[in-house]
Amino acid sequence: MKKILVTGSEGYIGRHVTDFLLDEGYDVICSDISGKYHDERCTVCDYPIFSGDKDVFCKTGSPDILIHLAWQDGFIHNSEAHMSNLPCHKKFIKDMLAGGLKSLTVMGTMHEIGYHEGAVTDNTPCNPLSQYGKAKNDLRLYLTELIGNQHSDTAFHWLRAFYIYGDDRRNNSVFTKLLSASEKGETTFPFTSGRNSYDFIHVKELARQIGIAALDTEKSGIINCCSGKATPIGAMAEKFIEDNGLSVSLLYGSFPDREYDSPLIYGDNEKITELVKDYYDNKG
Repeated sequence: MKKILVTGSEGYIGRHVTDFLLDEGYDVICSDISGKYHDERCTVCDYPIFSGDKDVFCKTGSPDILIHLAWQDGFIHNSEAHMSNLPCHKKFIKDMLAGGLKSLTVMGTMHEIGYHEGAVTDNTPCNPLSQYGKAKNDLRLYLTELIGNQHSDTAFHWLRAFYIYGDDRRNNSVFTKLLSASEKGETTFPFTSGRNSYDFIHVKELARQIGIAALDTEKSGIINCCSGKATPIGAMAEKFIEDNGLSVSLLYGSFPDREYDSPLIYGDNEKITELVKDYYDNKG
């Protein structure tokens, strides 16, 4: 049975990744800065992963697979923490690889791409516009070179998520804000034109895709974790209001569509679709 270390295991995405892997019967080592763990089935790792200790691989349980989700201020795209913490992420993963890690999965983001219209593939050029996107893209380039030059026998997955929803009280999306507005008794909600279309994925489906991608130790490279289609944000918001019985109406056009927002963007999901199919075919 493979041992899987999940960093950021109590984060918005991490909780659901941990649940998926535990439900599938894997030995999960959970690491989170909060020191609080919601599932007693996991093995708790309270070792500080950013301590700078070169023996971090052994001290985190010598995992077969690392799923690195830990990231400060993921919802604050221009936080100074993204670039200031980047050296810690690089050293941690470098030391894990040097210690003997053979399979690495790291969470990336669509924000590495920047402005783009249409499908995002492995070969879509990156021109990140936020500190979050720039830091993630820098880490991807660093790891690609490091593994290519020094650890070519290591499986490396770089996963890109798009517009995540679900478990919305723990999110910071427009859906979270709609819930908050409704709870405050507000009946209207200022909105953009609602025409911009994004690739929406429920956090539990995202977690399943992350877990399945990480469990594959044969393939490497960029993998889009996504639905593979674009839906107007206005339509998604209207459906969310209806599904949750909220007494809030969208005031379209209250805010202009931002010039740097892609009017239509979605991920090419061919790779993840194949991996999910193979996973369940092999399970029988």
